[in-house]
Amino acid sequence: MNYEHSYAQSIADPAEFWQRQAASLAWYRSPTQTLQPQPDGTHRWFADGRLNSSYLALDHQVAQGRGEQVALIYDSPVTGVAEQFTYRELLDEVARLAGALRALGVGKGDGVVIYMPMVPQAAMAMLACARIGAVHSVVFGGFAANELALRIDDARPSLVLTASCGLEFDRVIDYLPLVDRALQLARHQPRHVLVLQRPQAPAQLSPGRDLDWQATVARAEPVEALPLDAGDPLYIMYTSGTTGKPKGIVRENGGNAVALRYAMQQIYGMQAGDVWWGISDVGWVVGHSLIVYGPLMCGCTTVLYEGKPIRTPDAAAYWRVIEQYRVNALFCAPTAMRAIRKEDPDGARLRDHDLSSLRQLFLAGEKLDSATHRWLEQVTGKPVHDHWWQTETGWPVTAPCVGLAGSAARPGSSNRAVPGYHVQVLDDEGRPVAANEQGAIVIALPLPPGCSQTLWGDHGRYLQAYLERYPGYYHTGDGGYLDEEGFVYIMGRTDDVINVSGHRLSTGEMEDLVAQHPAVAECAVIGVHDDIKGQVPLALVVLKDAQTITEPQLQDELVARIREGIGALACLQRARVVKRLPKTRSGKILRAVLRKIADGQAYVPPSTLDDGAVLAEIEAVLADLPRAG
Repeated sequence: MNYEHSYAQSIADPAEFWQRQAASLAWYRSPTQTLQPQPDGTHRWFADGRLNSSYLALDHQVAQGRGEQVALIYDSPVTGVAEQFTYRELLDEVARLAGALRALGVGKGDGVVIYMPMVPQAAMAMLACARIGAVHSVVFGGFAANELALRIDDARPSLVLTASCGLEFDRVIDYLPLVDRALQLARHQPRHVLVLQRPQAPAQLSPGRDLDWQATVARAEPVEALPLDAGDPLYIMYTSGTTGKPKGIVRENGGNAVALRYAMQQIYGMQAGDVWWGISDVGWVVGHSLIVYGPLMCGCTTVLYEGKPIRTPDAAAYWRVIEQYRVNALFCAPTAMRAIRKEDPDGARLRDHDLSSLRQLFLAGEKLDSATHRWLEQVTGKPVHDHWWQTETGWPVTAPCVGLAGSAARPGSSNRAVPGYHVQVLDDEGRPVAANEQGAIVIALPLPPGCSQTLWGDHGRYLQAYLERYPGYYHTGDGGYLDEEGFVYIMGRTDDVINVSGHRLSTGEMEDLVAQHPAVAECAVIGVHDDIKGQVPLALVVLKDAQTITEPQLQDELVARIREGIGALACLQRARVVKRLPKTRSGKILRAVLRKIADGQAYVPPSTLDDGAVLAEIEAVLADLPRAG
C-alpha cells in the first residue's frame, strides 16, 4: 500500500476509503451506511454497523488461533511483580469481571468510573465495561478528590472501580480516602465501589457501599460480549476545560475500532504477534488507544508498565523492559526521554542492554525538540519518529506511516498528515496561508473515524470549542505551518505565540534552539510582560547532571543562539536556571502557570500537577522579575 495513493483517496472519497478499512473488522453486522453528515457539521460513521470492542480485542483473537499467545505483559518495578496473560487467560478474566459488573446492576449505557493505578485489572475493567456496553471513564489514579468528584458528577456512574493504593517511586498513595472525599463532594452517588486490595496498603472497606474485588469476581459467572451499535459510546475521556469544568470527550465503538486497527498497522507498522509498548497511563488517551484497545485489536502483545523512566530503579529502566520482553516498537512522551538523557547523557546504561528487537520509537504528547531527537537516535541506533495527535482525535493526525510504502519522515516536523486527515493552516480571518507561513492548524471536515464528535452531555460546548471558530473545519487549538511538501510543523498551542513589538513569534521555535545547548536537559520558553515591547521571551532551563556552567554564561550563550537562529527581533535576553519544571502527571509542561508566575498573577495550582512543591521553587527564582502595572 502506497502513502501518496492512500492519502489522496482518503481525502477525495473518505466514505469509500474507510468502508474498505472497516471491512477487515469482525462485525456482528457490517455497516452499509459508512458516512452520514449531520446538520450541525458533525458526522456519523458506520451508523448501522454492530460490533463489540471487547470481542474484537479478545474473543476474535482467540478465534483466530492466538489463544496461547501472550496478550498482556504486566511489569511493575515499583512492586517487583511481573505477570503475563495469554489471550485466553485475559478473555476469561474479563468475561468474569463483566459478569460481576452485570450482577451489580451495570448494563448497557450505564457509566462506570475507573480510578486505578497501572495494574492489569485496570485494563480488564475497561474491557469488561466494553463487553456489556457500559461506558467507562478512566480517571488518572491519584487525581485530587475534587477532580474525581467533578468527573463523577458529570459521568454519573452506577459503579466506581478503584484499588486500595497506587505507588509513586517509594511513596504509597491511598486511593480509598480520596474516593471517600470525592463522594462527599459529589452530588451523584454510585451504588457501589469495587475495591482491588493491594498488599502494599490494604484499605478498610465501608460496609454496604464498598465491595472486595477478588471476592465479588470469584462469585460471578462469565458473560458473552453484547452486540452494540457502532455509534454507541465506548468511553468518556475527560480533558481540561477553560471554564474549570472538564470536557468529557466521547469515543464511539465503531469508529474507534476501525481507526485503531488502521493506526497500529499502517502508522506504527505492527502486526499480530508483535510486541508493542505504549508507555503511558490508562488514565490518558494513550492508555486507551495504545495500551489496551489498539494493540489487542491488532493481535499484538501489549506491555503495561507500572514504573518511571528513572528511579525505578535507574535510567536503564526502559532499556531493560525492551530487552526482557523483546519489544518491537514503542510510544512515549519526549519528557520521559529527556529525563533519561539528563541522568545518562552519554547513554552508558543503554549499552548494557540488547535492543536488537526494537524497530523504531514513536514520540508524541508535546513537541519533540531536535536535541532529544538526535540524542535518542544516536544512543539507540533506531529510527525515532515524532508524531502529533490529541485526546479529541484519539489516534495520530500526523505521523510517518511506516506501514505504507513511500511515507517519509523528516526530523523537526511532526511529519505529514495521516490518511483521513486533511490538515490545513489558516490565518486569523480563516484564509489559507502560504507554505512555511504560520497560522492556526485546522482539519477540514469530515474528521475521520475515531475522532470525537461530541462532549458527554454538552454537545453545544463541543460545537463552540471545535467547529465554531473556522466553519467547515475542526479547530485544533495548535499553531504551526506546512512546508511545500506537506510536512507539518507544530509550534505549540496558539496561546504560546507571543507578540514582541508587533512581531508574532513562536516560543516553541525558541525552545528548540535553547534545548540544543549542550548543557540543557530541558527547557520552557514563555512570554512575560514588558512595558515597552508588550511581551518578551524568558527561558527557564533545567541543566543536565554534573553541569558547572554559570547562569550568566548560559544566558549569554542562549541569547547568542536565539539571535543567530531567529534574529535580534526575538529579544530573548533572560534565562534562569531552575531545578525542575512544573508538569502534568502525563509529562506536559504547565506553561500557562509559568506565565502567570512570571507576571505576578494569581493562579490556582492545577489538579494535574505532578508535584506542588515545584511551583514555590519557580516563584522564588522569578521573584525579582519586573511586573506589569
